[in-house]
Amino acid sequence: MGASAPLLMIPLSTVEKFAYCPRQAYLQRVERVDVVTELLVEGDWLHRRVTGGGVQKRGDLTIHTAVHIQSRGLGVYGQADVVAFKSNRPYPVEYKRGKGRRRFSQHVQLCLQALCLEEMLGVAVPEGAIYHQASKRREVVTLDAALREQVAAVVAAARESLVAHRAPPAQYDDRCRLCSVRAMCLPQADEAGLQRYLARFGQTEGGADAATP
Repeated sequence: MGASAPLLMIPLSTVEKFAYCPRQAYLQRVERVDVVTELLVEGDWLHRRVTGGGVQKRGDLTIHTAVHIQSRGLGVYGQADVVAFKSNRPYPVEYKRGKGRRRFSQHVQLCLQALCLEEMLGVAVPEGAIYHQASKRREVVTLDAALREQVAAVVAAARESLVAHRAPPAQYDDRCRLCSVRAMCLPQADEAGLQRYLARFGQTEGGADAATP
């Protein structure tokens, strides 16, 4: 039998978005739908400020910024904001603009960075951190076996959706309020999902809004 085809390499940022909202990730990656918002600009500014420091020494730590990473095994690539090395052991730190609400998608992104570093450097990366700019708080994340299994499942689901060009169904909830692709996503919704969304905000079909001239 011939060699299997190489995996489609997926950006870490796309996997993180898929973990947060599969439909948003699909629309941005496959259909190239996106809108620049104030939140996106602030996030981009934060990452450019953090990753512009090159290599720094702080005591027994060597801190690298804007580290290009990849995993051929998982088929992902991207950039780590900060990787601190102590005794040759890497410690990834991801910077976020928010106040520190625990979010699964952020843990997926951090864990993927660790998996890339493990494959590239041949050392274990059992822990990392997420630094939340708004609250100045640092959230330490244990990269255990359970999280790694979840990450592998997210990567597989993202790759399946992207390769098949199959858009995930719309799911209406609080994530939609600040979504940069909301205007493009809602018109493509299934009718049942749309009605659930409208009902959630008190705008059921035939209600007061429908009767307003």
